[in-house]
Amino acid sequence: MQPLHQTVQVTYRYSVYFTEQLFARDNTLLRDVLGIDAVPRKILCVVDQGLWRHHPDLLDTLQVYFRAHYTSLRLVCSPLIFQGGEDAKNNPANVAMVQEAIHLHGICRHSYVMAIGGGAVLDMVGYAAATAHRGVRLIRVPTTVLAQNDAGIGVKNSVNAFGKKNFLGTFAPPSLVFNDAHFLQTLSLRDWRCGIAEAIKVALLKDAAFFDFIEAQAKPLMQRDMTVMRQLIYRCAQLHLEHIVHGGDPFESGSSRPLDFGHWAAHKLEQLSGYTLRHGEAVAIGIALDSTYAYLEGWLYEQDWQRILELLSTLGFALFTPELSQYLDYLNDPRCIFSGLHEFREHLGGQLTLPLLEGIGRCIEVNDVYKETMKESIALLEMYQSSLQPTL
Repeated sequence: MQPLHQTVQVTYRYSVYFTEQLFARDNTLLRDVLGIDAVPRKILCVVDQGLWRHHPDLLDTLQVYFRAHYTSLRLVCSPLIFQGGEDAKNNPANVAMVQEAIHLHGICRHSYVMAIGGGAVLDMVGYAAATAHRGVRLIRVPTTVLAQNDAGIGVKNSVNAFGKKNFLGTFAPPSLVFNDAHFLQTLSLRDWRCGIAEAIKVALLKDAAFFDFIEAQAKPLMQRDMTVMRQLIYRCAQLHLEHIVHGGDPFESGSSRPLDFGHWAAHKLEQLSGYTLRHGEAVAIGIALDSTYAYLEGWLYEQDWQRILELLSTLGFALFTPELSQYLDYLNDPRCIFSGLHEFREHLGGQLTLPLLEGIGRCIEVNDVYKETMKESIALLEMYQSSLQPTL
């Protein structure tokens, strides 16, 4: 018998909306976007505990909003609350609890799970939603800078397992994303800053003018200028989505993964630090490391390399952490940063492919890393970081 061949084409369409006070009673955006049907839409809400701590009236606000729009939207139970940060992704029981709630409250493939919080909670809830009934509809309401311009708008969902970041996961686009600027006002400076690292990453890969904008607006950003931050989030999200649509590999079936510039080291540093490093902080170090490597290899001009490090430093990012330089002569030790290269390749499969810079706004892909040059890059970053420390 001859083999049967088939090609399946699937089109996903989802929108990212920008608003303020999404759950204010007179803000009808959520209701209007979901549509007014004869049967109300059932929604299961999951809330980041850190967000709830800073917005203690959020649960009451949700209840009031859904009561006001009861004929269109139906909250199936009190919102579930989960601890945010990597703890959300490290505990398998969290996924099971969301899946159980989907089961108990009859969330079907025409109902919605709404995740409200930072990127880690969105990742965990997205994974639970994507694996219940082979995928129920997900609404993301990202509430941090990093989630609004990166983690909350893409097509990936995941949790950590076996000591590896994002080992279990799915490619499952959300149905809707709502970026609410109101939630950014209560972020700590640390979390406010972390999302800027992802914007710098995208700018370095794709848009030199966007890098110029971040560089010019570094001071207002550090002064928490909301107008500038909203512009940064919008452009970063726009570039991110354009890559997913036009990059040719939205579900990463090949070996290329340009949006993960700086991430091979970042993911490993998060793990080595026991997740005391925030993702954005680790990404900033990863960007600095790979930019330094590109400079030493002769691909990146010294002036561009210095601009990158100076911008990261101006925004308050550390460019070095001790975990970078430990166990460098023990390549098989899982505590060696170079083990992150193997894990990065293993996660995607195929040939190791790293995006590196040949200029601001331009990247190339390489399939090998010279470890001696990377060691030199680490030493150079340590010296650079030391030069920034005040003399006692």
